[in-house]
Amino acid sequence: EVQLVESGGGLVQAGGSLSLSCAASGFTFGDYAIGWFRQAPGKEREGVSCLSSHDGNTVYADSVKGRFTISSDNAKNMVYLQMNSLKPEDTAVYYCAAGSYGLKPDQCGAWGQGTQVTVSS
Repeated sequence: EVQLVESGGGLVQAGGSLSLSCAASGFTFGDYAIGWFRQAPGKEREGVSCLSSHDGNTVYADSVKGRFTISSDNAKNMVYLQMNSLKPEDTAVYYCAAGSYGLKPDQCGAWGQGTQVTVSS
């Protein structure tokens, strides 16, 4: 059974940092890209960052470039999202997902349950 479990969300002041973790299981880690997506209330789900565990390629949404960093520990089947210089507009439920490389939600077929990130001004 494919499972993706996020952790690390919380409440932080603007300018602060949070680190999210995604534990993946039930599939061969290197066969799929792992992405981070987010959905704010009343908005569509959007891609934040994606990592190809096969070759290490990464991609970021323009809104988070220079502030967020995606990384992985292939030995542990873990993917991380380090979020720095957080802004109130980063407030959303953050999901990790497995699928094809890219930032489009419909490229991913397996999703975690999400973790809430709230950035106060």
